[in-house]
Amino acid sequence: MSESKPHPYKVRRIHVVAKGADVLVREYTLDPGEVIPWHRHSEVSDYYYGLEGTVVIETREPPARHELKAGGTATVMPPTAHRVSNPTGAACRFLLVQGVGRYDFVKAE
Repeated sequence: MSESKPHPYKVRRIHVVAKGADVLVREYTLDPGEVIPWHRHSEVSDYYYGLEGTVVIETREPPARHELKAGGTATVMPPTAHRVSNPTGAACRFLLVQGVGRYDFVKAE
């Protein structure tokens, strides 16, 4: 299943695992140096699950930095501004479960 909407950022791969009225599950692959820029969500929480490599999730308020390897988890609650990146020299993969609520992507400068 592929996602039809364009994203406001580019990463190697986004695979939709499941999509419901108020829950979205996607598997992401980020190449070295790729970033999902600072943003926030109005309603949905982000639940990250590391699958391969290292993915970094950063938040502003409260300021935090989570480095997830395979099996690691992190949660970002709305409306916390956050960004996701792969600062390593190898690709990373993670699962992102978003819900419960209406999904949006609000850029945060």
